[in-house]
Amino acid sequence: MTEPQAEREHRLRRLMFRADHRGTREADYIIGGFARAHAREWNEQQLQWFEDILNEQDVDVMGWALGTLEAPARFQGPMLVALKRLDYIETPSTLERD
Repeated sequence: MTEPQAEREHRLRRLMFRADHRGTREADYIIGGFARAHAREWNEQQLQWFEDILNEQDVDVMGWALGTLEAPARFQGPMLVALKRLDYIETPSTLERD
């Protein structure tokens, strides 16, 4: 593995840990689920967008994802649209069907 690949892998592991350990199960499902489903495909700009999201309050991010709160302009765009789809969430009930 080259140095840039190793750095990216380390960054992704750190990002995934932060996304999966938010403090509430709901935030873990939404924020962590989004990262698990898509992070490996993201380019630098998309990774930075998500890292910025991780610095926001969970209740705000969840509100943006659910459409109950308007996200700030800096988060508007295709990544927020993808977050709002919620098609990436795995819950115990969806896992039982597999």
